[in-house]
Amino acid sequence: MIKLTTPISEKDIRALKVGDQVLLSGTIVTGRDAAHKYMVEDKPDFIRPYLLDGVIYHCGPVVKKDDSTGEYSFVSAGPTTSRREEPYQDTVIDEYSIRGVIGKGGMGDRTAAGLQKTGAVYMHAVGGAGSAIAANVSEVSKVFMLDEFGTPEAFWVINVVDFPVVITMDSHGNSLHKDVFEKSEKNLAKLLGKA
Repeated sequence: MIKLTTPISEKDIRALKVGDQVLLSGTIVTGRDAAHKYMVEDKPDFIRPYLLDGVIYHCGPVVKKDDSTGEYSFVSAGPTTSRREEPYQDTVIDEYSIRGVIGKGGMGDRTAAGLQKTGAVYMHAVGGAGSAIAANVSEVSKVFMLDEFGTPEAFWVINVVDFPVVITMDSHGNSLHKDVFEKSEKNLAKLLGKA
């Protein structure tokens, strides 16, 4: 198991390969559809310090607020499907110098090229384990665009400890998702008598 803490150097990211298991600690930022569109179109400066050599997490958390302190905590922090961010992800990686993207389901060729260019990786988190993953969120330090985007789409700046992920797309053009898809297509063709 490889341990990484944000901010992460390009050298450390380039050393990672598909299949590596990582325990991630430090500050990460959640961001989904509205956040990615906003980052590409409006280029907000307020989020840059949290993403520089950092990680963005495709997550729509379930959050509770302590009315006495005003502090937030995550009840569930499972990954959301990453493919929806494909039109934006390579630009976001490059524009904000991001080193890692966490989500589920993988991404396409455009993102793969962005990972290679900038020196970043795609990290797969376990879908359906939102409550268990939330236990790795030690603190919600800030939230941006909550009123504008709502809870699932807001930028949640969180601190994590030993957040478990697997590298499924690396900075060398390798993609476990693409490999599995191609093998599945070949097997399907054989089953259908088309191979």
